[in-house]
Amino acid sequence: MNKSIYKIAKMDCPSEEQLIRLKLNGIEQIQQLNFDIPNRKLEVFHSGDTNLITDKINSLNLDSSLEKTEITSESIKQSDDTQQRKLLWQVLGINAFFFALEMVTGFVSNSMGLVADSLDMLADSIVYALALFAVGGAMARKNNIAKMSGYFQLLLAILGFIEVLRRFLGFTEVPAFQTMIIISLLALVGNVICLYLLQKSKSKEAHMQASMIFTSNDVVVNIGVIVAGMLVYFTNSKIPDLVIGVLVFAVVGKGALRILKLSNEK
Repeated sequence: MNKSIYKIAKMDCPSEEQLIRLKLNGIEQIQQLNFDIPNRKLEVFHSGDTNLITDKINSLNLDSSLEKTEITSESIKQSDDTQQRKLLWQVLGINAFFFALEMVTGFVSNSMGLVADSLDMLADSIVYALALFAVGGAMARKNNIAKMSGYFQLLLAILGFIEVLRRFLGFTEVPAFQTMIIISLLALVGNVICLYLLQKSKSKEAHMQASMIFTSNDVVVNIGVIVAGMLVYFTNSKIPDLVIGVLVFAVVGKGALRILKLSNEK
């Protein structure tokens, strides 16, 4: 068994991990992938040479390089599939609940920030659902689901941009900042609980690590909506709410485009 270590400079969130997984899907010589997103590294356990693997990774334009390849006697670690599924169902349920809550309260309170954050929660739910499929795996089915989720996320992002533009040009009311802050605080608590559950598992599995980092990023988004709510209060303007909405929709749309680009290549 060989172990090749790649440095991937632009691998800074779970979307890049999903892209790499999809790109390497179907290469029979690969036995296991170990992602270290904080350090931007990927360990590939494989047989044979690295030519095909390296070409596939480099085609993603993530500023990647092969650091070294060595013969290893390390055993392929087997995960506790049952425990992972239980944990992922828990965090999936939390994110799905807050997606529905923020979507409804976002429209009721006239806040695009909450609506955008709800879509971010939906994107989280899709990541956790994909992670569930990764546990014990059917990679072909996972690839099809990623493609469908990419189209769905892209559609939601486009509709979100249209709605932001309509509200910017129209005479919509100033959002209810109280609702923005309270619901975002609740969503923040939900994400912190998810992060705690994921960290408590101490899993080194790639898809579990990706889910943890994705949730950490969502905490930042929640704080952004809270700050936008405070700015709405101090300025009595809808602009801060629309700005945070655009930023979150852009993140969702960018991730969707990258997944679709890769899925359509396969």
